[in-house]
Amino acid sequence: MSSVAGRAAVLGSPIAHSLSPVLHNAGYRAAGLEGWEYTRIECTAEQLPGVVAGAGDEFRGFSVTMPAKFAALEFAGESTERARAIGSANTLVRTGAGWRADNTDCEGIAGALDELLGGAPVRNALVIGAGGTARPALWTLGAWGVEKLCVLNRSDRSNEVRPLVRGAEVDFVGFDADIKRLAMEAEVIVSTVPAAALAPYAEELGHAPVVDVIYDPWPTPLATAAAANGHRTVGGLVMLAAQSYSQFEQFTGVPAPREEMRAALFAHVSAGEA
Repeated sequence: MSSVAGRAAVLGSPIAHSLSPVLHNAGYRAAGLEGWEYTRIECTAEQLPGVVAGAGDEFRGFSVTMPAKFAALEFAGESTERARAIGSANTLVRTGAGWRADNTDCEGIAGALDELLGGAPVRNALVIGAGGTARPALWTLGAWGVEKLCVLNRSDRSNEVRPLVRGAEVDFVGFDADIKRLAMEAEVIVSTVPAAALAPYAEELGHAPVVDVIYDPWPTPLATAAAANGHRTVGGLVMLAAQSYSQFEQFTGVPAPREEMRAALFAHVSAGEA
């Protein structure tokens, strides 16, 4: 008889760099969940249906990263309202009827915003990027009651964004706009694009508190520029931890030991093991 009480894994490609096992395995230890283990599985979008459908009964859930998030939502027999609104899923949970899709990336964004702003409301936000990584950020800002949202992106994707932010005034601008003025008007900047792509614009944009989804390398040029101007910054590690707590709870059915999970993640990265 197997000694494994429960299993979970993160799916994606490439996946060897994922820090999710650090978070979840630390959570199992802290919660006293003996026999639980969390691993990485290399998995493309095309492979996801076969991998999940073929998983043994001991698998209680999967975290899902790119490029398989859209496939995860399509595969699941049921899904949460927020996963459907965002249009992708980073979480698959085994249920009595099959698999349920959820998106806890929005909780990651909310955790980062809360740490950055201490729970203060956000009325005017600047979001950089409008792709799949941006969608949870846009949904979360909408849930926080943002009134004015400026999306800095190379193409206008207004029709995709407006339903996510539920009634806010939304403007799309390109990088030829007066982005320094837009940054200075914003109460928070959320960047969802690669650090290198934004490096040429960092000095112009670094005039507001920043949430940057990147955690490696850290600090990003944008975070460095904002900090140099006296603004607080929060990076992707905070988001990674915050999005994992709900996953842990959905997989195991027990409260996530949040402090221990976060401490393990930051200790792991500080030790240079990432």
